[in-house]
Amino acid sequence: MRSIIDIDRKNTMYLITGSASPELIRDSSESLAGRIAYVVLQPFHLDEIDKNDLNEHWLNGGFPGAFLAKDSFGSTVWREQFIRTYLEKDLPILGLDVPYDSFKKFITILAHVNGQIINYSNISKSMTLSIPTINKYIDFLEKAFLITKLHPYSANVKKRLVKSPKVYFNDTGILHSLLRIDTFENLQSHIYLGASWETYVINQIKNILRNEYDLYFYRTHNGAELDLLIEKGGIICMAIEIKYTDAPKLSKGNYYAIEDVKSKENYIITPSSDTYPVKENIWVISIENFMLLLKDKNMTLWE
Repeated sequence: MRSIIDIDRKNTMYLITGSASPELIRDSSESLAGRIAYVVLQPFHLDEIDKNDLNEHWLNGGFPGAFLAKDSFGSTVWREQFIRTYLEKDLPILGLDVPYDSFKKFITILAHVNGQIINYSNISKSMTLSIPTINKYIDFLEKAFLITKLHPYSANVKKRLVKSPKVYFNDTGILHSLLRIDTFENLQSHIYLGASWETYVINQIKNILRNEYDLYFYRTHNGAELDLLIEKGGIICMAIEIKYTDAPKLSKGNYYAIEDVKSKENYIITPSSDTYPVKENIWVISIENFMLLLKDKNMTLWE
């Protein structure tokens, strides 16, 4: 590729597709630095579907085979087969040669702590693995685009901030398969309902923001917390709390966190509420309207 590009440096586009391959990237002799741009293709985004399908999108995820399946059974089967073939076939090819049953147990444990601060010691005891090995597995899954680590915001060094990151699955359909949630009714009564909704909202925001924005969560040992901060150049652009109710309320810890990070724009994102203020600079807003707000502020990749 490098030779072909360098022979004729005209405005020619080469579209090269493929899955994540940490091993191939590491062993490649040519980086194509200065000649290549990487584009991560995410599952279907909320902007790419009929808004009436939001619940289905949340339940089944955005992989085409799962979202476009004829029925919930077909979607469930596709996702289960995806997980199995990815763990049995793809991960060893990508450089992680771990027995299927062991790694299936590992990612299932991750699904049960999705949206929580990682407790490496607990996972280590459950899996009889060393903490460095757990870190290696989590880092690999992030490079393979299955999960995202959300780090704590730590600009204010005077606060005793929690240092461990949270882990979120990049697709709620895959998350639900690992949690054995196969219908929307199951999801509504499940103990992980709130964590699942939080994951869905964060994924929608993450996948649409321009690269200059960074995402964090905020939590201190005195109880101040917020689900999501959008930061650019050391400044908190927005502070966000995510609630699965159309009549949400903030806790004292949320108000403390807003004071700590000094965010001028604060939002409580819900499934389908109207947009209205609850206090100065704090607004309740639906996920759909929040996506439109990001576009209006020219913060997104989408035109």
